[in-house]
Amino acid sequence: MQLLKLSSHGRGRISPALEEPSQEVSLDEWRNNPQAHADATALVIPNDASVADIKKDVSGFDVVILDFPQFKDGRAYSQARLIRERMEYSGEIRARGGVLRDQLLFMVRCGFNAFEFGDVGAADAALREFTFAYQPAADSVAPIWRQRLAHARAA
Repeated sequence: MQLLKLSSHGRGRISPALEEPSQEVSLDEWRNNPQAHADATALVIPNDASVADIKKDVSGFDVVILDFPQFKDGRAYSQARLIRERMEYSGEIRARGGVLRDQLLFMVRCGFNAFEFGDVGAADAALREFTFAYQPAADSVAPIWRQRLAHARAA
C-alpha cells in the first residue's frame, strides 16, 4: 500500500507521501514498557482499544495509526474523532487496513489526514465527489446550513 497524505486539514489535495522512517509501537507495548520504546514516533492503536485515557500517550507521538481490520468495522472513525477533537491532537492520524475509496471522505471528516491506500487518483477523486457537508465534523468544512445562514445575514 502507498502512504497518501492530505495537504491540509479539511478538503485539501491528497498526494503520495515520501516514505518517512518511523518507529512504530503498539499501544500495549508502549503501556507495558515506555522506556524501551522511547525512540518510537508512531503509536499503533487497535480499533478495539478505548481511547478515553490515552491523551498523555498520544501527545508524545508524531503519528497515530488507527487500524481498520475489515472495511465494515468502523470503530476507528470514532477513535479518530475523539483523538482529533477531544484530545486536540494536531499530528498525523493514519488509517491502515481495510481502507476503501468510498470511505476516504468520511475518514477525512472524522480527522484522518493520512491513509495507506493504493491509488492516489481514486483517493483524490473521492475527496472531490461531494462539495457540501450537512453537519459539522472534525474537518474545517462549514456545513451548508451555516454557509446559508452567513449568506442571509450578509444580505
